[in-house]
Amino acid sequence: MNLALTEEEAAFREEMRTFFTTEIPAEIREKSRVGIELTRDDMVTTMRLLNANGLAVPNWPVEFGGREWTETQRHIWLHEMQLASVPEPLTFNASMVGPVIATFGSQEQKEKFLPPTANLDIWWCQGFSEPEAGSDLASLRTTARRDGDDYIVNGQKTWTTLGQYADWIFALVRTNPDAPKKQAGISFLLIDLKTPGITMRPIKLIDGSVEVNEVFFEDVRVPAENLVGEENSGWSYAKFLLGNERTGITRLGHTKVWLEQAREHAAAIRLGNGTLLDDPAFAARFAELDNEVQALDVTQLRLISSSSDGKPNPASSILKLRGSELQQSVTELLMDIAGPDSLPYQAGDDIDSPGWAQRSVPTYLNYRKVSIYGGSNEVQRQIIASTILGL
Repeated sequence: MNLALTEEEAAFREEMRTFFTTEIPAEIREKSRVGIELTRDDMVTTMRLLNANGLAVPNWPVEFGGREWTETQRHIWLHEMQLASVPEPLTFNASMVGPVIATFGSQEQKEKFLPPTANLDIWWCQGFSEPEAGSDLASLRTTARRDGDDYIVNGQKTWTTLGQYADWIFALVRTNPDAPKKQAGISFLLIDLKTPGITMRPIKLIDGSVEVNEVFFEDVRVPAENLVGEENSGWSYAKFLLGNERTGITRLGHTKVWLEQAREHAAAIRLGNGTLLDDPAFAARFAELDNEVQALDVTQLRLISSSSDGKPNPASSILKLRGSELQQSVTELLMDIAGPDSLPYQAGDDIDSPGWAQRSVPTYLNYRKVSIYGGSNEVQRQIIASTILGL
C-alpha cells in the first residue's frame, strides 16, 4: 500500500488543479463554493466544458468519452474538482444511466444516448423510488405492459431529484407482476418526459427548496426499443447503478472546503479578547472534526490503493458512512457559528446577517438526507459488520 503520490500522479494532480481553477468560469465556482443554488445553465455550461476536454465521464468506455485512468487518477480528478468548487458532472448522467447503457445497452442505444448524455444535451432524472417503495425498492408497483412494439406504463415515482430540469427519465418498472420473487419481473426503461400522459409535480422541502418531484404515468406509451438489456432483468442493472452512486457520496473535498469556511468565519467573530476560533471549547470541536476529516482522507487513499484491480470493495461502505456523517457535522458547525444570523431566510443583502449565515440553516437541513440516500447508514453498518468484520 502506497499513500504517497508518484511524480506522474503529482503532475496529473497539478494538471487537474490548473484546469479546474482556470477553465471553469469563476462565477460558477464561487456560487458552488458559498452554497448559492446553481441554475440549469450553470450545470450545462460546466459539464460541456468538462466534456470538451475529456473530463466529464472518465469512467465510461474510451469510445464514448472515457479515459483509461487508474483508480488513483480518478480519485485525484474528483477530489481536485471538489476542492476547486467545480460542479461535478450530473450524477444521473455520468455515474448512473450512462454506465448502465454502456454496460448493458444495445449498440444502437449506446450510439443514440451516450454522446448527448456525456454532453448534457439530454438531462436525465431517476425514476426508482415510489410512495411505498423507497428503502424496499423491490416493492415498486409502476407497471409496464407490453403492447405490440410499445410498453404501456402506469404508476407513480417520487423523490425525483431535479426532475424539473430533465428531458428523460430512466425508470424501474414491473413487467411481470406474477414473478415469484419481488426482485424478479422488474425492467429498466428509458422514457422521454415529453411523452403524453406524464405529469411532473414539485415537492417543496424543509429547507425551502424545490429539489425533488413526484412523477405520474397514465397510459404512457414507450417504444420497446427503449428497454435496456433483457426484460425482467432490471433489478441486476439497478444494483449495478446503485453501486456507482454510493461511491460518490463521500464528497470529502466539499467537506474540506466547508471546514475551511468554518475556520474563516470563526476567526472573524470577536469573542472577549480574541475570536471564536480561540475559544477552547470551539477549538476542541473544530480540531476533532479536522482530525476526522484527515483520517477519512487517509482511509480513502488506502481503499483506492487496495482497489487497484478494479474489483468492488465492501469497505466503500465505510466511506459512505463516515463521509455523510462528516458532511452533516460540518454543516451543523457552520450553522452554530452563524448563531442568530442564521435565522433570516432569503432576506437578501440589505440586512446585517451575511448571505453565508442565511444559507447555513437550509444547508444543514438539506444535508440530513445524505445519511439516507444511496443506501442508508444503518444498511452500511450491516454491510460493514457482515462483510468486513464477519459478525
